[in-house]
Amino acid sequence: MTPPETPPATPPVTPVGRPTTFAVVGSGWRSRFSLRLARMAPERLRATGVVTRTAERGAEVTREWGVATHRTTGDLLRHDRPDVVVASVPWPQMPGAVRELVDAGVPVLAETPPAPDLDGLRSLWADVGAGGRVQVAEQYPLMPGHAARLSLLREGVVGEVTSAQVCSTHLYHAVALARAFLDVGTADVVVSARSFTAPLVDPLSPAGWDPSATPQPQTTTLATLDFGGRHALYDFTDNQWWNPLRARRVVVRGSAGEVVDDAVTRLADPLSPVTSHLSYRRRGTDLDLEGVDLDTVAFDGRVVYRNAWAGTRMSDDDLAVAQVLADAGAWARDEGPPPYPLAQACQDHAIGLAIGESARTGTDVRVAGEPWA
Repeated sequence: MTPPETPPATPPVTPVGRPTTFAVVGSGWRSRFSLRLARMAPERLRATGVVTRTAERGAEVTREWGVATHRTTGDLLRHDRPDVVVASVPWPQMPGAVRELVDAGVPVLAETPPAPDLDGLRSLWADVGAGGRVQVAEQYPLMPGHAARLSLLREGVVGEVTSAQVCSTHLYHAVALARAFLDVGTADVVVSARSFTAPLVDPLSPAGWDPSATPQPQTTTLATLDFGGRHALYDFTDNQWWNPLRARRVVVRGSAGEVVDDAVTRLADPLSPVTSHLSYRRRGTDLDLEGVDLDTVAFDGRVVYRNAWAGTRMSDDDLAVAQVLADAGAWARDEGPPPYPLAQACQDHAIGLAIGESARTGTDVRVAGEPWA
């Protein structure tokens, strides 16, 4: 029997309350993420405006995305007051943008990191931290694989979590994952880091494929993060996000087992260590005509992650960013918890900065007693 000529319709996005409305301050490459996701899931996300420096740039944004633009935050808010405003500007400008939005009385979702350096983090916290009006767009713990692992860890499948290795992404993003796996909050930490250089072919970057790429010196940074009883290993090579020659690995160890990527080993009984795997059901494979989508992540026959954005055909990273936006909107409407408070993002970046400092100086760096902790 041949398949039907017309495949079944892609399942619609399941409505969850009213859509989150958001505006964006900034029109660089990161602002495109939010605008693109709103186009992919209009039932859940709606962009109301973008602040650009110039009218010329504003006209380009309007042509590409069909969104009104404004030159100032004040002008934006006079025309519309969305649920949340996304601050998507370069690092040096981020603290000023966040302060301006908080002063205007709107909930803020700041891109990572919220300030470029430690003094900037402390100053920003002193100005806006107590108000609780700033969330940060840290998406990595919400990516499907990581969310599934966190679900199992919180169930205690591998016992008490004691260590984590993150070889995937850089600095504050990797720290966010490690702290989530270890459930250490804003605890004090001692950082010890070293950097090493070795040749590596780097054939893919944001600019695309480079067929003529040859081995060039690339830096790998290794760091231990000692939280006092729990610890993490940070491992990142330049451009590891893009380079297909460097895999990503996650190891989380507990008192009664460990998670290695998608493999989970633990005791089924006192004499029987067993290994099970996270299983990803992806639509659109072979003769599945539902459309290309992640459906669920399962473990031992039960679903531990379900795609809340079915029908959008988003990548794993897109799913996480979309969820941050939706969660920020729900928080701003008093319909949900804060997705990622400023204090957490400040701690991530402070530890990321400590990794860089320790690698440069060859000495341990302690992150302790910060005001947000």
